[in-house]
Amino acid sequence: MAKGYLIVNVYGESIANPIKNATITVSKNGNNLYTTTTNENGQTEAISLDTVDKSFSEEEQFTTRPYETYDLTITALGLTNTRVEGVQIFDGITSLQNVYLTSIDENEEEDIQEITPNKLWGDYPSILPETEEPGIAPIVLKQVIIPKNIIVHDGIPNNSNAPDYTVPFIDYIKNVASSEIYSTWPESTIKANILAIISFTLNRIYTEWYPSRGYDFTITSTTSYDQKYTRNGTIFEPISQIVDEIFINYIRSGIRVEPLLAHYKSNTQEPGYLSQWGSKSLGDEGYSALQILRYYYGNSVNIYEAETTTNYPYSFTSILKEGDCSIDVYILQNTLNYIRGSYPGIPMIQNPSGYFDADTKKAVQTFQKVFSLTQTGEVNYQTWYKLSYVLTAVGDMTESIYS
Repeated sequence: MAKGYLIVNVYGESIANPIKNATITVSKNGNNLYTTTTNENGQTEAISLDTVDKSFSEEEQFTTRPYETYDLTITALGLTNTRVEGVQIFDGITSLQNVYLTSIDENEEEDIQEITPNKLWGDYPSILPETEEPGIAPIVLKQVIIPKNIIVHDGIPNNSNAPDYTVPFIDYIKNVASSEIYSTWPESTIKANILAIISFTLNRIYTEWYPSRGYDFTITSTTSYDQKYTRNGTIFEPISQIVDEIFINYIRSGIRVEPLLAHYKSNTQEPGYLSQWGSKSLGDEGYSALQILRYYYGNSVNIYEAETTTNYPYSFTSILKEGDCSIDVYILQNTLNYIRGSYPGIPMIQNPSGYFDADTKKAVQTFQKVFSLTQTGEVNYQTWYKLSYVLTAVGDMTESIYS
């Protein structure tokens, strides 16, 4: 039997509040299989679980689901018992399941969250053709920018009863990619699909597609209009790490300035659409991500970098590593010590001096492990951005407590 792995991260209302000693029970078909608890960073160790062989996700087929599903029951003192149904496990892949617990509600005995099937396996509607609506002038922003958050409308645009969720941009991209493709595919294929997903999202942002039509959200979760977003969906480590690497990149075509509205379908030869299964075949043949994108969107497509939001307190300057000595290292050390207030598993850096010593490297590696980054002990752009994000979240929580 093939094996996959599961790491569960348990939080309170936000990522700034990891829950220690939460109990997680893994079950299938009503049978409890494994019970564990979270550490001081709100995280479990990797749990090994049976799943189906990787070969079932290697080609398009509808006889055997290419992943196994499990249910989780999460309990923690003073918080609502939560059940997550349909957590997805692929052969050889580490699944990351984030769970947010709410305060106890006397009217709710248990919060039940269901993860819907991957788009390649489930039955979802195809995207509808887009037409310009009379009387609506195109609106564009001054520049392409990666926002801190986007607002996802969990339904079709005119369904006023559907909830809206404020989601960090990177988390949204990870969620969509994990819902749209399989994490067992070649790295170049995953990168190509992620770049298409980022570009589609940034096009919606840049053109203010929904706000210009009177809606107060950024994008929808429905495949009829946008991309599949799965509320509380399972994220897969290979996808997560690639998104962390390339989230500021997008594609555009020729002399056009807007991010490409990069449409895609599971399997198609329709011009202007990327075939997800076709991109998998090209990845198997050794095509790079850019070569895959040009195969479908044309040779005038190139990859560009967007600016990031200015909502974070510090900007990245250069890679920091052991032996460096600078003001940036001093900021890094104090940032890690501050975040440690919420994540006590990160080692304390005694007497920050601006010198990147062995203790600083150990603290960085622990931070990278907690947030599923590559554990190099060096602070690259991806690690700095995540540090800044978590620092802001912890600061917001602290401010709300004392305000």
